[in-house]
Amino acid sequence: MTFDFDAYVTAARFDGIGRPTFALGDGTVRLVTGEGFVTVEAHAGAVLSACDHPSGLGIITGGDDGKVVWTRLEGDEVAATEIAAVKGRWIDSVAASAESGLIAFAAGRDLHVRDVKDPSFVRIFTHEKSVAYVAFDPKGRRLAAATYGGAALWYARIADQKPVMLKWAGAHSIVAWSPDGKFLMSAMQENSLHGWKVADAKNMRMGGYPAKVKAMAFLQNGLMLATSGANGAVVWPFTGSTGPMGKEAAEIGFDQSAMVVQVAATPTGSIVAAGLDDGRVWTADLKSGRIDTLKAEKGAAISAVAISVDGTRVVWGDEDGGAGVVERPA
Repeated sequence: MTFDFDAYVTAARFDGIGRPTFALGDGTVRLVTGEGFVTVEAHAGAVLSACDHPSGLGIITGGDDGKVVWTRLEGDEVAATEIAAVKGRWIDSVAASAESGLIAFAAGRDLHVRDVKDPSFVRIFTHEKSVAYVAFDPKGRRLAAATYGGAALWYARIADQKPVMLKWAGAHSIVAWSPDGKFLMSAMQENSLHGWKVADAKNMRMGGYPAKVKAMAFLQNGLMLATSGANGAVVWPFTGSTGPMGKEAAEIGFDQSAMVVQVAATPTGSIVAAGLDDGRVWTADLKSGRIDTLKAEKGAAISAVAISVDGTRVVWGDEDGGAGVVERPA
C-alpha cells in the first residue's frame, strides 16, 4: 500500500493498535483505514514532531503553530484534541510515557510537562539554551532534554528542582534512554554519537560516522543500539555493565552508493529497518543475517520509518510526500 501525500513526511508510525499513521509538513495527520486514509487538519503550519499517545491510541504532534495536538480515530469518528498551545514558539520535540501517563514537549528554551489524567497539571523547566529533543526514561518519571553543552535530566513531576547535567561540549540533537535506564545516548550536530552512564556520568564518545546521526533505536531488550549516519545501519553492543564502552560497532547492510538516514527496530526482537537517502527501505534480521529490500525504487530521501512491534510490517515516508506500508517477508 503506497500513498502520495504531496508534503514532507515528518513522522510515520504504528499506534498502539497497529494503525499506520503519518504526520506531514502541511500540518495534517493521515490515519490509514481499510478504505485508504482519513485526513485531519491538526496544525496551521508544519508538523515538526510526533510521538505515540500514552494510551496507545493515535498520535501526538507538535507544530510550528505552537500547538500540541492528539489525533485519533474513535470508532468511525475522528477526534483531534489540543493538549497545549505556546504562542510564538515551535514545538520541536514531543514525548510521552505509557507508564506514567505524562506528555512532554520542547518549546524554545522551555521543557513542558502535562498529565493526561489531570488537565491542571503543568510543569515548565527552563534551560539556558534551546531544547532540541526530549525523552522519558523507561519508567516515565525522569526526562532528558538535549540542549547545547549536554543533556539535562529532570524529574518530571517535581516543580522546584535543579537538573542533573550530563555535560559534553557541542550541540546535542537527539537523546535516547537505554531500556534499563542505565545509559543515555545523544546524537550531536556534528557527525558523532555520545553517551553517558547515568549513575556516574561516565562519558562515551562514539565517533567515526561519515554523516550526522538522525535516528537511534534500541533492540533485543536493550542489548543493541542501531543508528543511522553511515552507509549501513551502525549497531552497537550494550552487553555488560559498561554498555558500549571500549567496544566496536558493526555496520549492517553496507552500500557505498547510499547513506542510511533513518532507522527503527523491534524493541524485544532482532529486526532493524533502515531508510536510505536514495529512497530505498530494507530490513535486517540480526540473528539470521538476512536482509530484505522492502522498497527497491529510488527516489526522495526517506524522512521517517517505523516497524511494528512484531516485526511483520514497516511504514515509511519520504521528503517529497511519498509513503507506504509494507509487509516484511516471513
